[in-house]
Amino acid sequence: MLAATGLSACGNQKESGQSPTSAPRGGAKAKAFDINPQPRDKVKDGGVLRWAINEFPTQWNANHVDGNLANALLVINALMPSLFRSDEKGKVTPNPDYLTDAKITATKPKQVVTYTLNPKSKWSDGKPITWRDLAAQWKALNGKNGAYQPADTTGYRDIESVERGKDDRQAVVTFSRPFGEWQSLFYITPLYPASANETPEQFNKGYVGKIPVTAGPFKFQSFDKTAKTTTLVRDPAWWGDKPKLDSIVFRSMESDAQVGAFTNGEVDLFDVGPSAADYQRARGAQGAVVRQAAGPDYRHFHLNGESPTLSDVNVRRALAMAINRQAIAQSDLQGLNWPITLLDNHFFMNTQEGYQANGAQPAKYDAAQAGRLLDQAGWRMQGNQRVKNGKPLTVRFVVPSGVQLTRSEAEIAMSMLQQIGVKLSIETVPSDDYFTKYIIPGNYDMTAFAYIGNPFPASGARGNYANAVTGASGRQWGANLSRVGSPQVDAAMDRAISELDPAKARTLTNEADKLLWNEMGVLTLYQRPQNYAVKNTLANVGARGFYSLRYADIGFTR
Repeated sequence: MLAATGLSACGNQKESGQSPTSAPRGGAKAKAFDINPQPRDKVKDGGVLRWAINEFPTQWNANHVDGNLANALLVINALMPSLFRSDEKGKVTPNPDYLTDAKITATKPKQVVTYTLNPKSKWSDGKPITWRDLAAQWKALNGKNGAYQPADTTGYRDIESVERGKDDRQAVVTFSRPFGEWQSLFYITPLYPASANETPEQFNKGYVGKIPVTAGPFKFQSFDKTAKTTTLVRDPAWWGDKPKLDSIVFRSMESDAQVGAFTNGEVDLFDVGPSAADYQRARGAQGAVVRQAAGPDYRHFHLNGESPTLSDVNVRRALAMAINRQAIAQSDLQGLNWPITLLDNHFFMNTQEGYQANGAQPAKYDAAQAGRLLDQAGWRMQGNQRVKNGKPLTVRFVVPSGVQLTRSEAEIAMSMLQQIGVKLSIETVPSDDYFTKYIIPGNYDMTAFAYIGNPFPASGARGNYANAVTGASGRQWGANLSRVGSPQVDAAMDRAISELDPAKARTLTNEADKLLWNEMGVLTLYQRPQNYAVKNTLANVGARGFYSLRYADIGFTR
């Protein structure tokens, strides 16, 4: 899953998402996607799409730990190959622009998947896309070389070999152990050219501040660091359907400035997220509409397990019990026409088959029990403050600038924790630095943001909860931003991922989830509504749910 700030990661399972009229339990029906789908002949040729995002990324390798951001992927998905794509129900199929076929060709003695690449596909430097690109990415992401800094090794670590098939356009992938959600490979981790993966230096730094080689309907044109824009233009060498738009300009700005830019006509779309005030303002804008869908996205609190303050699991459990999640969800979602239903699972959304409320008891609001846990951990009340060894219990909550939602959640949590003698201090940091300088390196105690999911419950989320590995620079947590893990959790997730039977895989995934609740590194809040404010003439873009956007089809209606 990908991380996003205030806006807001199922293989062979054919229908692992939600139906077009699925709804969070206890609420009204919501659409699976809401993008104003239009056939290409109804979309104008030409035009510039101005797309607001709330970060100005510097790492454009989406498979690197610093590039594992939802805003970065919005740009990269127009430029780089994803070998599969999903419909609104979560059904995953080969992307014909890059694959003519992909299937399991053997299960005994080992699982083998054969990928046949589109013979027209090529990189922007003119080189064909071949089996060597898949092999280089496997070696970069399999976790065997600690000098690489991948966000996630899931699936790639289970590959034994990637070899040439009948020709250079065919890759034969052999797994050392079964991997049920194999279609997540080269999909939720986009394919990069071999040149980007061949050495740790190229992987870690080759796409920092630049996007040198691409293979999509658009190509990179320029950055404007002053205006904080990233401009993409049609790639004339693209072999698929000609993009409808001439260009896409991604404009980075603070979240609280986006609605103003939208209502003033400066941008054409932005992710409203769970902000009732922005939702109402955007709905009232002339020639605009807010598109809403149920997606695999969820809001949560992160508790840093490597913070000296929160390294004791009983302290983390106490803080979770002292936070009234229902009150926070009520505050966040009021006025959004969205059911206020708590999410009690780290892998499945309320709308997905397999959902169990495993967190209902561990995360139940119980301030009295929270106090007892702190007593057991040695944090005793002295007046109105918890103290241990003469030191007061103070929790540092890091908030990205311009994201009022996160600040509001922090302020509510502050009031709640005060009731059990815990002081919460709020530190506001620049949005562009929030992940790369604070959350990813573990420079925080608590924070809140959203995860942007995908159709693969187990493998898509594994990296978020995987234990640390030892790399060239010491312990590396990858995409696990809570820095809480264990061999037991890893083994449970791996059992789920290795199961080829969908029903058994769901059961095993829930067993892993129960272990995660014991660790209490991520306190889930609710399934987040996807709310996208768009010009009403925009087609094939908006609240996408599980649907993979086809960037060549995005444009303005005739």
